[in-house]
Amino acid sequence: MTGKLKLYLDLIRWNRPAGWLLLLWPSLAALWVAAGGFPGWHLIAVFTLGTILMRSAGCCVNDVADRDFDKHVQRTANRPVTSGRIGTKEALLVGAVLALCAFALVLTTNKAAIAWSFAALGVTLIYPYAKRYVSMPQAVLGVAFSFGIPMAFAAVQGDVPPLAWGLLLGNLFWVLAYDTEYAMVDRDDDLKIGMKTSAITLGRWDVAAIAGFYSAYLLIWAALLDAPARGLWLALGLAGAAAQVAWHVVLIKDRSREGCFKAFRLNHWLGFSVFAGVVLSCRFG
Repeated sequence: MTGKLKLYLDLIRWNRPAGWLLLLWPSLAALWVAAGGFPGWHLIAVFTLGTILMRSAGCCVNDVADRDFDKHVQRTANRPVTSGRIGTKEALLVGAVLALCAFALVLTTNKAAIAWSFAALGVTLIYPYAKRYVSMPQAVLGVAFSFGIPMAFAAVQGDVPPLAWGLLLGNLFWVLAYDTEYAMVDRDDDLKIGMKTSAITLGRWDVAAIAGFYSAYLLIWAALLDAPARGLWLALGLAGAAAQVAWHVVLIKDRSREGCFKAFRLNHWLGFSVFAGVVLSCRFG
């Protein structure tokens, strides 16, 4: 049982929390914006645990979908499903249980959030297969990784206003930036097996595009949140994120595997900077 548990934890990337933190910070920031301040411990718990569960479920589906591709990629060849240590049906069962647990959490909110949770699940299931047909599958991932934003507004306000969709669009650019960094790590392997990624599509414009994606994210959020009106704290949060963007460009400019992977792994701090700016602006702005 101990060995099986370790396999399951490896399957859901339990030792790599950066993955679910990338989903968590924009969702929590949206909760604060929607509520105009502290949203309450219940919603914080629902969105934090739900984010962890759904990211874990997504890993299960992704590994099953990519099992024949992952064995040709140096970084993913030893994943439990790819290596045959966990069967595809077993992995999907684990993912289904995790998704049902997340849905149980959503049931404690309201009808609007419950309804939007089905759309979120649909996008999560589509993404692993988008890499076969879409030249920029990171855009599909961007929608999936940003869906906590409209769900947060739905849970707080019972509706999804235009502001939520605008913040989702801005966050999509952030996902495009960091997942293109991630795709740059595997670009050589992906070219060999015919996988479609933004790193391949963008080619020599990858670094410039990533800088542009980051800029679009920060500018859209600054505009929609009316940064000048929110005062110093949001400005500091956005400035901290912008400084990290500059550091990421330095890390990826040579396109080394190590530099690109490090930049990707550091992105949760960028998201935290924006989240902290939002929270502090609501509290002290």
